[in-house]
Amino acid sequence: MKGRHRVIVKNNKLHYEFEIKRNITIIKGDSATGKTTLINMIRQFANMGNSSGIDVICDVPCRVLEGIDWKLILQNISGNIVFIDEENAFIRSEEFASAIQKSDNYFVIITRENLYNLPYSVEEIYGLYSSGKYQNTRRVYQQMYRIYSGMDRLSVQPEKIVVEDSNSGYEFFKFVADENDMECESAGGKTKLYSVLKEKQGEVCVIADGAAIGAEMEKLYGLAQENVNVKLYLPESFEWIILKSGLIASKEIEKILEEPENYIDSREYFSWERYFTHLLIQLTEGTYFKYQKSRLNPVYLHEKNKKQIVDGMEGVKLGK
Repeated sequence: MKGRHRVIVKNNKLHYEFEIKRNITIIKGDSATGKTTLINMIRQFANMGNSSGIDVICDVPCRVLEGIDWKLILQNISGNIVFIDEENAFIRSEEFASAIQKSDNYFVIITRENLYNLPYSVEEIYGLYSSGKYQNTRRVYQQMYRIYSGMDRLSVQPEKIVVEDSNSGYEFFKFVADENDMECESAGGKTKLYSVLKEKQGEVCVIADGAAIGAEMEKLYGLAQENVNVKLYLPESFEWIILKSGLIASKEIEKILEEPENYIDSREYFSWERYFTHLLIQLTEGTYFKYQKSRLNPVYLHEKNKKQIVDGMEGVKLGK
């Protein structure tokens, strides 16, 4: 499944409207914010159709997944937006993560918990609010808002860098840091970022794959709110940074980066990070810029190339 899909769910009292563009979307929030009501309305429409008094408007089918037969149901649907409430314990299981990895569906999961088995984006974690658009009528208009908004307004010249992993991205940033007498450390994985940051003093910038770090965001964002010296730079991935820099000459890249959802098939890529890695490897195969995730091609460290990549990191200044 690809693309961006607008969903409208409404009756004579409530109107929900939002867009879904990735395979996993998370809706969080406290009780009484309308999350369970949304699920109930979609379920009622699926069971009763127009006689339910509910309209569900979307270019693809919307349905609720629940109960002990969830896996069997999932095996027999394709091209749906699937809504799941947190009362279904299977969303926290490895079995569920495995089942949706090659699925031709998008999933909207309503949960107050962090789902560590799933690679969801920091950009696709939402809450619900009443916008007041219909304030002069009886209908309440519910929209989604991005919980971790403002991440793109970063402005930092850090003393230290903490990188999520130890692959090519770390090699690149370690080289840049050493040139500028900065400290650069690999956390050894996204689950270890919080504990590493807790020990740091001075201004530190975290560089991690925003495309798959959603489950860690509650702790990381809380830490950044408490400590003004901790800054979070969360691009889709290191490969995305390279592609966005313009270093690789390709007319195709600009179109893809403008609307990635139209190119990334949920059956093939569990997260956008995996897609951008595949794209960069594919575009550079057999060229001077041949890319490998496990080990960085030294050509990316040549002064001109390195500068172009670093200059493309909006809001982050590495060096003097």
